[in-house]
Amino acid sequence: MAISRFRDLLDEARRQPEPQCLLFVFTRAELPDHPSEEQRRRFEQGEGGVLTPVLCVDKTPDELSDMAALVAESRETGIEWDIVFVAALAGHGTQPPSSEQAEQHLNRMVESLKMGNIEAFLAFDRQGEVVAFQ
Repeated sequence: MAISRFRDLLDEARRQPEPQCLLFVFTRAELPDHPSEEQRRRFEQGEGGVLTPVLCVDKTPDELSDMAALVAESRETGIEWDIVFVAALAGHGTQPPSSEQAEQHLNRMVESLKMGNIEAFLAFDRQGEVVAFQ
């Protein structure tokens, strides 16, 4: 199944035979250190920049109804974000992944994102649309 919206992700996660844990790393678009004039101009037009991780959370698919609920929950933190990266972590048998397992994988996600490795993750905007990077 092709995932093009957040709803597709939730539906697919709920269909899996093993219990799933969805890992979320929220990022904010920022100018890189010492930006060139071109980088600054593109950023002001809503393009380019760097995505800096600002918040992480893990949720089961049943803890989420839609993107609006995730955005509302994230708003309670007071942390602004632009793009959320998502990965799924499968449990074993009927057991979901432990909190420790989720935390380990979230830490790896953050490190990967800091290194610019985004290919392994789905990315969504605040409206729940998949974001494709060029």
